[in-house]
Amino acid sequence: MTMPAQNSSKSKQDYETPPAFLQAVEARFGPIIHDVACRPENNRGRRFLADDTLVIDWSKLSGNIWCNPPFNDIATWAKKLRNDCVARPSFSFLLVPASIGTNWFAEYVHPHAMVLGLSPRLTFVGCEDPYPKDLLLAVWGFSLRGFDTWRWAT
Repeated sequence: MTMPAQNSSKSKQDYETPPAFLQAVEARFGPIIHDVACRPENNRGRRFLADDTLVIDWSKLSGNIWCNPPFNDIATWAKKLRNDCVARPSFSFLLVPASIGTNWFAEYVHPHAMVLGLSPRLTFVGCEDPYPKDLLLAVWGFSLRGFDTWRWAT
């Protein structure tokens, strides 16, 4: 059996988070103030930092931080969240594929955040079908650690 070729440079890498999921996150954890990986046209009223948000010190931001990064460079974003957000007095979120066997997960997420496996699968804005892989929501803040599942919609 052969698997389909995967080429991250040719597949879509920036999926806009479904509003229903963001509402569920805010209902559970409080309002999201900053969206560190959005584009100006899809920030949904949250504070847009800059086109080069990775050079800003996120530890100085007040309020909850949302990050749904391009999926072809998760390590960079996970490292930034771990470095800048582990000790913040607010929550910081990372929505990504549940790639728990990767180096970025082992180094930057698992020992530093609460990891929530998501159910049901999300259908990103502009897509007809749910994302074909499991997703996780990593949550930094208030010394949360561990692994659980979250049925975010009924």
